[in-house]
Amino acid sequence: MENKRVNKLREAMRERELTAMLITNPINRRYMTNFTGSAGYVLITEQEAYLLTDFRYMTQAPLQAKGFTVVEHGPKPMDSVRELLLSANIKEVGFEQDSVTFGTHASYAETLHPVELKAVSGIVEQLRMFKDEDEIAVMQRAADLADATFSHVLQFAKPGMTEREVDLEMEFFMRKHGATSSSFDTIVASGERSAMPHGVASEKVIGQNELITFDFGALLDGYCSDLTRTIATGTPVPELRKIYDIVLEAQLHTLENLKPGMTGREADALARDVIAGYGYGDQFGHSTGHGLGMEVHESPRLSKLSDDVLKPGMVVTVEPGIYIDGLGGVRIEDDVVITETGIHILTKSDKKFTVIG
Repeated sequence: MENKRVNKLREAMRERELTAMLITNPINRRYMTNFTGSAGYVLITEQEAYLLTDFRYMTQAPLQAKGFTVVEHGPKPMDSVRELLLSANIKEVGFEQDSVTFGTHASYAETLHPVELKAVSGIVEQLRMFKDEDEIAVMQRAADLADATFSHVLQFAKPGMTEREVDLEMEFFMRKHGATSSSFDTIVASGERSAMPHGVASEKVIGQNELITFDFGALLDGYCSDLTRTIATGTPVPELRKIYDIVLEAQLHTLENLKPGMTGREADALARDVIAGYGYGDQFGHSTGHGLGMEVHESPRLSKLSDDVLKPGMVVTVEPGIYIDGLGGVRIEDDVVITETGIHILTKSDKKFTVIG
């Protein structure tokens, strides 16, 4: 059975003059093979595609890894890799330099000798940046679940609860409706804590006249969603409502103008220039967005330092924010697919200023 991802990887290997590539990163292993087990190695050569795993997965692996020859490796997996390389008269193999520790590299080099190791960066990650229709369909379901979770939490959360109580309810809701887990540690940050961009849920009690920022996502069938909404309890001070309106303006402006061919730097400026124009540039300290897929942070980046070019099939977040220490903060985030002509927005939760409690 032909595996399109293997074919694309072989094209990338030829560009780098590689005759073999060893993949050990668990996310990249799943991407290439669809194998969901917890242990395994992928070896791609010009002619063969191998998934090496242990006896626990010898029934599961052939069912999932279509187009791969599944090999039960020995007690030392690299001994089996070495045998396959030598049998094909391969003298050099690429390895994922960003995923392999110094100690692991030394072990590989010793065991695989005389096969030489060649450091390779981002060869699978570059493929992962471009989502096909099946991947986007899964990501839409993950986004739908995030939207449903936000609708649920609006009915559940109220002043007097702790952030952690709300976080647990959100986690339970996502798991109950099909998620493997949350995409990352859920952020529920209320009051002054909403000025913390990564204010993971704490034992703080949600009070009256505060903002609450929810930043969360569902990991569903191997893919992440990432949604942020900020709501209010009671009547927060006027400056908090002001920065909410500014962040919303910046986010909507970015969504209206984001398109293929832009660099990450240009995309970031769409939001940053709006916020800076209102005098809050110093209170927007993170990037406007990031790639999203099997991991919650992938390439490309929507950052003032990024020359990544946005292309159709990429999925990114758009998440400007303003954070005022000692007062509170606002962030609003959606997940979008870059299309041939613009974008398609995956997340649909309402962004009007919402008050609960």
